[in-house]
Amino acid sequence: MKTERVSRAVLLAGAGAVLAGAVALFATDGLVGPGRDGPRPVPAAAGQAVRAAGAGARASLPVLHALIGDREKWLRAHPRDEASWAVLGAAYVERGTREGDPAAFPRAERALRRSLAVYPAAKGNADAQLGLGALANARGDFAAARRWGEAVRERSPRRWEAYAVLVDAYRGLGDHVSAGRAADRLGALRPGSTALSRAAQVYRDRGWREDASATAAEAVARADTPAERAACLQRLGDLAWERGEPAEAAARHAAALDLVPRHGPALAGRARALAALGRTEEAVRGYRAALEAQPLPEYALEAGELLQALGRRDEAREQYARLRELAEEEAAHGVNASLVPARFEADHADPEAAVTWLRAEWRRGHRSVEVADALGWALYRAGRAREALPFARRATERGLRSALFSYHRGMIERELGMAGAARRRLSEALRVHPEFSPLFAPRAREALAALGEPPLRAPRGR
Repeated sequence: MKTERVSRAVLLAGAGAVLAGAVALFATDGLVGPGRDGPRPVPAAAGQAVRAAGAGARASLPVLHALIGDREKWLRAHPRDEASWAVLGAAYVERGTREGDPAAFPRAERALRRSLAVYPAAKGNADAQLGLGALANARGDFAAARRWGEAVRERSPRRWEAYAVLVDAYRGLGDHVSAGRAADRLGALRPGSTALSRAAQVYRDRGWREDASATAAEAVARADTPAERAACLQRLGDLAWERGEPAEAAARHAAALDLVPRHGPALAGRARALAALGRTEEAVRGYRAALEAQPLPEYALEAGELLQALGRRDEAREQYARLRELAEEEAAHGVNASLVPARFEADHADPEAAVTWLRAEWRRGHRSVEVADALGWALYRAGRAREALPFARRATERGLRSALFSYHRGMIERELGMAGAARRRLSEALRVHPEFSPLFAPRAREALAALGEPPLRAPRGR
């Protein structure tokens, strides 16, 4: 199943945008001027990271690692260099997100807090605040990310990185009006692939599919580095998948992998598309590669459901066990890891636990369509279809066209005896994407067949 939520690939770009702003302060012809200690030479690979980030792009993982190593070494000798602490913290956030390594997030927080301790926010340390905003987004704490981003925006309204943080935060909270305004401002201040990628996501959320695809394609053309171009191609592939075009999605993800062979989101996206195209063994191998490159719970869930659909239940259970392990590791490092485990519990284990987790998310103000859909579905699976329907309606009436969301609402309406409405929603799910899930698309077809044709009505007066 394609897990519907704020894309980790886009949150990853948020960390990269903040890193871009932090190291752009230092980019001077291959030199880095760290804080108050003056410029110093950096190794060539770290210099590549500086130059890429100064352009608003993302660097490759090897040069990102080089930048981290360089800053760590520098800070051992210059512990009061607040700017380098901010760079190091932002780089940890990006590395942790891109590698699926939540252990990097506590290190990021320590570095960013250290930067604020040396040079407080009240005196103008925007870089550390932006880093903490990107970290909060990466951890799924969108309310905290909003606070950090808005604090920088109020003090420095032309800091474009603040708007990158805010777009992601507002989307996570379900505030799409504010997300659109922030995306517009980001585009005005910093035209390029970072702004275009976010604009494409905002258009997607509003259901403007053609605008989203055109903007995402422009982001590919404007990308400044191979890593950035791969990320843009991957997002273009995700949009093709959501439109029900798995062959195009597979091609876009393959193009991304030509540039960055271990790109986790592209590996998972290609596996998802291959499964829909009937190339299931390739898909299984693709999910294994995705989990090796970026071990995320959502990839384990998708892999498990594919294996379950293929009748390979023991292997599916292994993936579900891995999902729980990965989610527990994320939670141990401060990541809000409730949405994907809640989807798993609702469909495969304990729907009541899923309801508890998702109600807590709703109370925290995380009211995106992804959370609304997941909560509605968990309530339905827990036997409370009437409570579920308002959440399912919210998920399907806010612009985003999702085959999964339509399937969920159709099943809820079927349970409530709303045959006509259920028939429309299940038909819509299969029209938007006939193979939206190897496990649930066949169930949608079965449910639709069981509903039968709508009854014929005799003309009035006869």
